[in-house]
Amino acid sequence: MEARFYKEEHHIFRKAFRDFVHKEIKPYAEKWDDEKKIPREIWHKMGNQGYLCPWLDEKYGGSGVGFEYSVIIHEELCRSENTGVLGMGVHSDIIVPYIDHHGDQRQKEKYLPGCANGEIITSIVMSEPGAGSDLAAIRTKAIRDGNDYIVNGQKVFITNGISCDLAIVAVKTDPKADPPYKGISILLIEDGTPGFSKGRSLEKTGTHSQDTGELFFEDCRVPQENLLGEEGEGFRYLMYNLQQERLALTIDAQATAEYALEKTIEYCKTRNVFGRCVSEFQHNTFKIVEMATEVEIGRVFLNSLIKDFIDGKDITLKVSMAKWWIPEMANRLAYHCTQLHGGYGCMKEYYVARVPGDLRSLAIAGGATEVMKVVIGRMMGL
Repeated sequence: MEARFYKEEHHIFRKAFRDFVHKEIKPYAEKWDDEKKIPREIWHKMGNQGYLCPWLDEKYGGSGVGFEYSVIIHEELCRSENTGVLGMGVHSDIIVPYIDHHGDQRQKEKYLPGCANGEIITSIVMSEPGAGSDLAAIRTKAIRDGNDYIVNGQKVFITNGISCDLAIVAVKTDPKADPPYKGISILLIEDGTPGFSKGRSLEKTGTHSQDTGELFFEDCRVPQENLLGEEGEGFRYLMYNLQQERLALTIDAQATAEYALEKTIEYCKTRNVFGRCVSEFQHNTFKIVEMATEVEIGRVFLNSLIKDFIDGKDITLKVSMAKWWIPEMANRLAYHCTQLHGGYGCMKEYYVARVPGDLRSLAIAGGATEVMKVVIGRMMGL
């Protein structure tokens, strides 16, 4: 389905960015997966071309354009055959908005230009070994000591955690707050700050080139001026930004599903079994038709959601619905696409073989499917 919110300039931008992806990213998809990292060079190239944080005000190095451009970037990165590069989308459309929305002028001038040109890689640091979707349960503490905060704690499953230059960290500045969420604040902690260390780059089932790390804070002294917004307002900031995060992750799931289906149909029309194309067997035809139908349903729902977001409407309920349904649909599709490839579906050089592992985390990150259903149920008064 063609989205009605796109204009001619958006189509021109998509072509230009798709050409960039085909030249600068796609040829290295397997190599970067094997090396388990995205080169800093590609961050700089993305920044120099204006593909990082395009929505940022021009005075901070952005282009000041609408969310439509971010959607296009996410969708085309999903066609790069290396979903690890979506860490750049996380940086641009999930993490940096925290500084833009809640930072003071000094923080914006210090960090945002580097975020836009690729000199500063960011990470949002929330999850802990004992606290994932339940953010109010975090235990990392930041206790005031004069004009500083002393931070102690451990974080895990942090996207861009190893490569980050700036960590946006959720901490408890008031461990005794009742209810607990009122004690949460957010600190900006730079790489190299004494007491801030990076642990392992975690081995995952997919998105191998995107580093996902564990971070440690041991008597880490952070100046009070690095408090983002107001003390005790961190949970509110996280909830505010979480809607855009869930929308971005849903876009990634939908676009990946679409590309995987496209590659599968292409394969099934050319691969012969028992003298016939794979797609000509009735069972396979029906399976492809079922997948195409679900993908179309997801696209129609997603486009309406994007339009609502662009128009400034409250999307909390709908984005929670989309965040559970579309990644789950994409995960089902990944299984069947792999199956239709036969033995080649288990070979890494075939993109579809990598898709199940790459997609799996999207049904968990930003709020697992089950958490989304709890949120929806509460909003429905159930």
